[in-house]
Amino acid sequence: MTSTISSTASTTVASATATCTTAVPDKNGYVDPSACNALYEYYPSFGAAVLFSFLFSTVTALHIFQAAKFHKKFCWVIIMGCIWEAASFILRTISTKHQQNTNLYTYSFLLVLLAPLLINAFDYMILGRMVHFFLPSKSLLHIPGSRFSRYFVWLDIIAFLVQLGGGMIVSGTNVKPSTFHLGIHIYMGGIGLQQFFICVFTGLAIMFHREMLKLERSGQFVEKGWKRLLFTLYGSLALITLRIIYRLVEYARGEDPSNPLPYHEAFFYCLDATPMFIAVTIMCITHPGTILKGENAEFPKMSRKEKKAEKQRKKQMKAVAKLLDPEGGLMDGAHEMERPTTPTPGAGYGEVAGAERYEPYCGYGAQEEGYGMGPMPPRSLA
Repeated sequence: MTSTISSTASTTVASATATCTTAVPDKNGYVDPSACNALYEYYPSFGAAVLFSFLFSTVTALHIFQAAKFHKKFCWVIIMGCIWEAASFILRTISTKHQQNTNLYTYSFLLVLLAPLLINAFDYMILGRMVHFFLPSKSLLHIPGSRFSRYFVWLDIIAFLVQLGGGMIVSGTNVKPSTFHLGIHIYMGGIGLQQFFICVFTGLAIMFHREMLKLERSGQFVEKGWKRLLFTLYGSLALITLRIIYRLVEYARGEDPSNPLPYHEAFFYCLDATPMFIAVTIMCITHPGTILKGENAEFPKMSRKEKKAEKQRKKQMKAVAKLLDPEGGLMDGAHEMERPTTPTPGAGYGEVAGAERYEPYCGYGAQEEGYGMGPMPPRSLA
């Protein structure tokens, strides 16, 4: 897919200026990149496509097995990412023998562009569960682990939608040059946004790392395996970052002949396919299910009935608070009514048999003179 941007652009521009010709494809559909009907800027390798189809299919099967073995439902995210990668290379394999088939080329291109976002989302989910599992407070920066994961997954979805929009524009046929370059900029903005979120997330992962080291130094019991899983997470993020940098450099320099990235398939396999394969493989080697085990391994779940009851309870609490304190005045009176009272001697004390006059309690040590001022000095007997 490395050649998609430049090949589509050259085809589009050439068609608009009528400077290219339609070439006769060879038996696999290949034509010279200067031809109007060229899809690739190089002769795509059938063997490399087959190899990575096999590799991603194998790691997909392993992740499915491990998710079932360790009962980790959230692993569907990385499984889906692996499936998209495998499907992309399977389509690419077919495309190498049918290089004039635009559909094969386009779907393969979109899948390989978007699959890393799912792998990225899996990293976000892991750290949230580590916060919930390992930290006594089950939170980081006062953010619960469950919300922590949710926030970053939603940010990842935003980056996904931006990249999807840009990818669909640049993968289209007969696209105007201005529209095509707009698609490139949108996609680059999407992966730049993704990298920004990764940088923020990595900073939070480092904070979690420091908190765990403090717990160990304080002598508190810490479940084993957190370092191994955290360094695996660091590795996955670094590999995704490497792939993002490659894509940014490739597209930023455009069709400049001095930019070798779009014109050599080896760069695509070394800087995109291989890092993503390693990222999903290390998650098989250090699977979260081997470490996050036991009572706090998953976020607590509420049934639909419990969620509804909790929502109703919160509404009732808000209604009561509004009733008691509509303008900030009644609540104080209500609190005053709830304060304990204490018998206090005063005028008329004991004048009626069994009668006592009660005054509001004003704190420990309150005496008949000076409420809330602490114990009063004893009176002189003179």
